[in-house]
Parts: sequence; C-alpha cells; structure tokens
Amino acid sequence: MGMLCAVSFNRYGRLFYFDPGDLRPQVGDRVLVPTDDGPEVAECVWAAQWVTEETEGFPRLVAMAADDDLRRDELLRKRKAEAKVAAKKLIREHELPMKVVAVDHVLDSAGGQGARTTIYFTAPHRVDFRSLVRDLGATLHCRVELRQLSARDSARVQGGIGSCGRDLCCATFLNDFEPVTIRMAKDQDLPLNPLRISGACGRLMCCLKYEHPLYAAYQATAPAVGSRVTTPEGDGRVVGHSVPRDEVVVRLDADGSRCSCSRASVCGPRQAYDSR
Repeated sequence: MGMLCAVSFNRYGRLFYFDPGDLRPQVGDRVLVPTDDGPEVAECVWAAQWVTEETEGFPRLVAMAADDDLRRDELLRKRKAEAKVAAKKLIREHELPMKVVAVDHVLDSAGGQGARTTIYFTAPHRVDFRSLVRDLGATLHCRVELRQLSARDSARVQGGIGSCGRDLCCATFLNDFEPVTIRMAKDQDLPLNPLRISGACGRLMCCLKYEHPLYAAYQATAPAVGSRVTTPEGDGRVVGHSVPRDEVVVRLDADGSRCSCSRASVCGPRQAYDSR
C-alpha cells in the first residue's frame, strides 16, 4: 500500500502515474517528472492519495515546479510551435506527401549534444526527406529527426473522440496495441461494415478485443441457433443469443412464443445434472 498521483503533459492527454514521495501535489499544481531527456513539467490531474496497489515499481516525482522550470517549459512549447510551422511550410515547398502529427523539442539532450527537434509525421508510403531535414536544420538551428508513425500511433499522438463519445483508448490508457481481427467482430455478431467497426485511425477498433473472451466462453457452451432444447417452460428451438445477459432466446413449440432462459438452464450438462 502506498500513495500515487496522476499527471498529464497536455490537457486531456494520457495520464501517467507517479509515486509522490514526500510531495503532496494538488489538482492543478505543476510538478517535475523524470523523463529520458531529464525532468519535465507536467500538471497534476489527480491529487496524491493512498491506494491499495503496490507502488514500489512506480517512478517518483522529482520536485514541485519552480518559476525557472515554468519559464523553461514555456520556452519549450514556443519552440515546438515554431518547429511545427516551419515543418509544414517546408513540406509544402518540397511537395512531399507528409502530414505533421506532433513535434517534440529538447533544449539540451542527454550527453550534452545540444538542442534536438523530433518531428512525427504520417505518409501513405516511404518518403525521401533527406533534403527536408537539411532545410529544417538550417531553419531551426538544431539537430532535426523525422519519424514516420503508423495509423494507430498517429491516433494515439493526436487523440480524439471515438464513436462511443469518449476519448480514444489509445490516447488515454492503452499501453500496447494488441492484435484485433475481423473474427472478433463476427463472433460478437457485429455488422461487418468498415464504418461501424473501424476507429479514428481507420483500423479495427481496439475495443473489439475487450469483450471477445466473454463471447468466446459463451459460444463454447451455449446451444447453437437452430438447435432443439428443453427449457423450464417447455421444449423449443433456439432462435437467438443474449450474451451480455448470459441468456438464450427460445421459440416454444407449444404456442410459438419466445422466452429468454439462462444459458445454464438449457445446456446439456446442467440438464443431465438436474435429471440425476
């Protein structure tokens, strides 16, 4: 048991959890968090509080942000905005099929290598941007790196709202992209319309995987549609499944009406157990 707090580098961005140590930041406070390029300023969006989970493996906050840290953070944001404008302008001049997604800037990279700007972009295919890098370096007066992102990584970096009305999962809490297949949509009886099962990135929605184990376990034991079953209300034929309710829809032979029965009441093992 220990204490945790959550911070974010951008408004409505991904949350990162830290051990506050001796600090007690409140919502809205600016704190210094450790990164690969040194401490950076982030905003506390979840005040430090006790949690039941083990907190030994979480990184610890460096300190509360001072005025010098806030001025440095403001300078970083200004450099990022300037680099983004310059990159878009030069891309148009070079007539390259690229779209700038995000920009990262480091005032003094690790090892004393000086300032570095990393530009993340998307493109329909591989792009020869060697001349673009030279012009960007001359314009920004620092070392420039360009990194091409996939469709899923682009959605994660940009963020957005999904069809469910909530922030994209990849931009909030998902750490890794797990494989998602069209079979998952079929098993859940979802329409195979790409507009209905695709996310903001144009790929299959990551949330298709959330409930798939529940559907797979249900289909492994539930009677198939069209099979004959015996229910507490009489014999009938299965005409539908209701996986969230763990029920089977049956059309009764007696009067043709439909009834919903629990999966356990119509499956073979349960009926054999009751008969014994």
